[in-house]
Formats: sequence, C-alpha cells, structure tokens
Amino acid sequence: MEVAYSFVKEGLPYEQIIGGFLLDWLDKKDYIIVNTSGSTGNSKYIKIKKQAMVNSAIATGNFFKLKPGDTALYCLPAHYIAGKMMLVRAMILGMELDLAQPTSQPIFDYEKHYDFAAMVPLQLEKTYGYCNAIKTIIVGGAAVSNTLKIVIQDIKPNVYETYGMTETVTHIALKKLNNFYNTEQVEASHFKVLPNILISQDERNCLVINAPRISKESIITNDIVKLYSDTTFEWLGRYDNIINSGGVKLCPEQIEAKLQNKIKQRFFITSEKEDLLGEQLVLVVEGNSNIIDNALFSDLEKFEKPKIVYSINRFIETSSGKIQRKKTLKHIKVQN
Repeated sequence: MEVAYSFVKEGLPYEQIIGGFLLDWLDKKDYIIVNTSGSTGNSKYIKIKKQAMVNSAIATGNFFKLKPGDTALYCLPAHYIAGKMMLVRAMILGMELDLAQPTSQPIFDYEKHYDFAAMVPLQLEKTYGYCNAIKTIIVGGAAVSNTLKIVIQDIKPNVYETYGMTETVTHIALKKLNNFYNTEQVEASHFKVLPNILISQDERNCLVINAPRISKESIITNDIVKLYSDTTFEWLGRYDNIINSGGVKLCPEQIEAKLQNKIKQRFFITSEKEDLLGEQLVLVVEGNSNIIDNALFSDLEKFEKPKIVYSINRFIETSSGKIQRKKTLKHIKVQN
C-alpha cells in the first residue's frame, strides 16, 4: 500500500498507473475493472475476478517453474491485462520485479539476470540483441512476424508466443519460438494450453475455451483454429476478418503468411466493397509508395491476389501496438 501511494503521488506517469492498479488490487472488491485492447472493435471495460488473476499467475508460475526470489522484468503498460498480470505474478509468486518504462524500446540493466520477462513483438524486435541475460521471454499482444522468429532463433532466452485475451486473463496457451534442435520441432510447434484448460471448436471452426479456474462459462472466441488435440492448436486467423470475394471465403492472415518473407515493410490484407465480387482483396503497405512487383504474388492462388495496393505513412494502432485494419483503411479512403 505504501508503494502504491508513493507511485500515485510522486511516480512517473507509468508508475502512477501501476500505483492506481495496486490500490485497486488491495481494496475490498473481489474484482478489477480492465480495459480491453479494442483491436477488433471498440475498446470496452470488463470485470475480472481477482481470484481468476491469482489462478492465472499460478498456472504461468507452474509452467515456467517460477519460484519466490526469482527476478522478473516489467516493461508493459499497466493500462491493460498483460501489464497488470506481471504485477500480480510478482506478488503471488514472490518474484522480485524490476520496473522499466514501457516504451517501444525499454531500457533495463542488460547485464542483470532475469528469470522472466513479458514483451510485445515490437519491444522484442528492438531489444533482442540485449536480452541474453533473460532466461524466459513471453511475447504477445500482436502477431509475431516470420522475420522476428528468424532473428531470435539463436538468442539465449527461451521465447514463447502467447495466446490469450483480456477475457481469459492474459494467456491461456503458449508456443515455443526458438532454440529448437531441428526443423521438425519448429514445424511441429503449436500452441499448447496451460494446465486445467480444455479447448474445442464451434460450427465456425472458432476456438472455444473451457477454463473453470478463470471463467465459469465457456469463452467463445472469433479465432479460427486447427485443433491437433484437446490441448494443442494452430491459430489460422480471425473470423471477423474473413473476406467473401465472389463467393470464395478468404482468410487474410493465411495470405499474409505467404507474403511475409517477400514484402519488407509492414503490411496487411483486407477488403473493400466491389460491385461484381461483393468484396475485393486489398493490400495495404506501410510507407510512401504503393508500387509492388506483381512477381511477389507468384505463390498466391488466383483469387488470393490483391486487386489494389494502398500505402500509408504509418498504420493506425491500438496503444498496445495492434494494427487497426479497418480504421487504417478508412483513413486512407478519407485521404484519397
């Protein structure tokens, strides 16, 4: 409580937010009000039970064998569930937590050993060369690009991609990204759920999560997945991003995966209305030019090839770094 008051009164802006969360955590209510990221719609506030956050922290601690006295690096904003959960893990698991300002390139003691850290992909992209003293890094909040997966292959920390959302109290599944012994292991790497969590699919092939220690009700997601067992899955894309072009249903994330190593700048696939097809595929690239060599589309099926290429200097993002596709395209349309 003293730390919380100190941060609120005298801390830097990011520390004041931490202090505010600590005060909420220590009050008599059995829940926390949490802001969702708003990456696929409007941001909203939801209630999360404190006991669910405790259970989530224990599940992560068990998975990574974290113990009292271990050191952890905090560099995520406490506005959202991922940052809040780093604080909860430290308190519940008894870890020593070093605070770093949550910028796109957090500054921390590069020589100090840390047992655990959580980052968004952009942070890992800018700091992976300084992370050799960290034992385990979890990365989430946005998709991890193939480029980033390649450059982190030989760094010392074990890096895991997370799957989760605010409603699941941060991650419920993890996928190892680096330090494999052979290529077969890389290809066989899928998301594996944490203990006491079961998964299934609905009629849309979207993931359904059964996590009784986190939520009394099943959580029905909009994430299209391929199930390999009741504990392992592959993420394919978002149901709300599906494009129906001339009667053919297309998953933008699958097309993006095929283009990932061919287009250097950031990009995404989306659609716009078209009289004949209903929707037509659009490629949006970040930068000054929309000139793209058609040879880059050689691995795509005929119906997967974008009809139009747009460019914008900077994608519109949420504060957690997720690209807002619809808002970005709308902004381009207004400019044009």
